[in-house]
Amino acid sequence: MILAATLFLVTLLFIIWQPKGLQIGTTAVIGAAAALLLGVVSLNDVWIVTEIVWDATLAFIGIILLSMVLDEIGFFEWCAIKMAYLSKGSGHLMFVYALLLGAFVSALFANDGAALILTPILLAKMRILKLNTKTILAFLLAGGFISDSASLPFVFSNLTNIVTADYFHIGFWAYLKHMFLPFIVSVTASIAILWLILRKDIPQQIDISLLKDPDEVLKSKTLFIFSWFFLALLLIGYFIGDLYHLPVSLFALGGGLIFLGIASYTRHAKAWLTIKTAPWQVVWFSIGLYIVVYGLKNAGLTDYIAHILQNLSHRGDAVAIVGTGFLSAFLSSIMNNMPTIMVMDIAIDKIGYAGNEVLAYANIIGCNLGPKMTPFGSLATLLWLHVLSKKGVKIGFWEYSKFGLLVTPPVLLIVLLSLV
Repeated sequence: MILAATLFLVTLLFIIWQPKGLQIGTTAVIGAAAALLLGVVSLNDVWIVTEIVWDATLAFIGIILLSMVLDEIGFFEWCAIKMAYLSKGSGHLMFVYALLLGAFVSALFANDGAALILTPILLAKMRILKLNTKTILAFLLAGGFISDSASLPFVFSNLTNIVTADYFHIGFWAYLKHMFLPFIVSVTASIAILWLILRKDIPQQIDISLLKDPDEVLKSKTLFIFSWFFLALLLIGYFIGDLYHLPVSLFALGGGLIFLGIASYTRHAKAWLTIKTAPWQVVWFSIGLYIVVYGLKNAGLTDYIAHILQNLSHRGDAVAIVGTGFLSAFLSSIMNNMPTIMVMDIAIDKIGYAGNEVLAYANIIGCNLGPKMTPFGSLATLLWLHVLSKKGVKIGFWEYSKFGLLVTPPVLLIVLLSLV
């Protein structure tokens, strides 16, 4: 256990620190190679991990490609400006609408898509609106939180969702039925609590006349209109795929490539450039870190967690759900939600998934919301902080953690109770 834990902690430290520009994916792959060389994991373990994460990884690539093309034609910028105009200059309404937009993007384009695509757009618009530093930070912190708290409704809304759905063979429709209510509760509770905490930093009025007309930012009005129909067809495709037990990545990656092809054919995107600039480091991060964490499983971590879950399951549904959710939230906050979801899934499987199905959903909620307590809790937060840093916005470790620890526990508790 000591060797596996040390290797994991060193890998995570370098992922967070990123010395001399060492990228997160490269670090994770080096950690995985070290785990293999040191005997912490075997080649067979690598194959098992690949079987667990391949669908999530390919789906993520497809969602990001689709998001990048939509961003290229002005889809998200149009949504952001439209949101601002709908507020009619009311700062508090704009705050709520910005969070609803973040929830929409996170649900349909995954939390990582929201962090990568929407964050720089909103930051640019807030600077155009000449908002002060406190207001900008309030909007950014709230937007960063909603990107994870709203990533619940669909299997493809978060990598953690896909991994769990694949591991326990949960269908697209079955997943949606269980998680739609928690999604609504999560978005509502998140907006309410974020507003209560940040309301003093939100101005009463904002001069929206400084913004462009929404249609001016579109590269192609025709392709923009078509994109809404395409998204609807893609969503229908997920439901059809569920009937035939097809992997989520078939539609996510297929849809992303098809839309990229359409945009390239109409000369509104460059396929090679889009593929080249996609965040491939995230793929290596996902696979590499999972392999490192599988070493913890081999060292007995999942057996220990399974023992805790077994005790919780004997204390009634409410205690089991809340206990599981907070356990996965705590682990996510200290060792990242990507490895936590796999470790917890394996532990739930050990105590028997049949009869404990609700614990899998509690685990997802914990792994999606819990990471917001620390800056390194989720990949989406790491990407979000990296994007902001490149734009000149620095958010310190303690500044972020104080905010996360204040907001996350009450929202997490309310959402977990919606499962009872």
